Amino acid sequence: MPETPPASPPKSKLKPALFLDRDGVLNEDRGYVSRWEDFHWIPGAPETVAAFNRAGWLVIVVTNQSGVGRGFYSEADMHALHARMVEDLAEAGGHIDAVYYAPQHPDAPLDTYRHPDPPLRKPNPGMILQALAEWPIDKAASILVGDKPSDLEAALRAGVRGVLFKGGDLAEFLKNEALLPVSSPPA
Repeated sequence: MPETPPASPPKSKLKPALFLDRDGVLNEDRGYVSRWEDFHWIPGAPETVAAFNRAGWLVIVVTNQSGVGRGFYSEADMHALHARMVEDLAEAGGHIDAVYYAPQHPDAPLDTYRHPDPPLRKPNPGMILQALAEWPIDKAASILVGDKPSDLEAALRAGVRGVLFKGGDLAEFLKNEALLPVSSPPA
């Protein structure tokens, strides 16, 4: 489910995309984070988003949100948290082009969110495939950064390179992997 409607740029001008998992990559995974007061950026995450923005990449969040399906918090709570993330990123000079989320779960107590094998929920590639269909993405040049094997499996199944982030400073990690774009000097 896309949270941010695509801006519909022309398909002829493809851009690489940085796909990011949320919990454990952008913010500390403290289990079902749904309130801003519980949200804490991973070191280097805002700077990473801003660096990829400056380099002309699309930045797309793909996040399983079974806490919605399990009834721990509402979609409105999740949207409010994402709105605060976007505001905070703007202060760091970055932005997220779209957020795709999967509230479904096989064990969800709410019928609306129960599905035996949710196509959007990672390790299924549904969120990534939806973004690829809705945005002018150069799939071969794109990467997904996740913190779980299910993230990497979703990337593999979508045909996108996956990179496993094991914690620490996200910008330093991507720099050490030679994946962090270097800003061009001002003209």
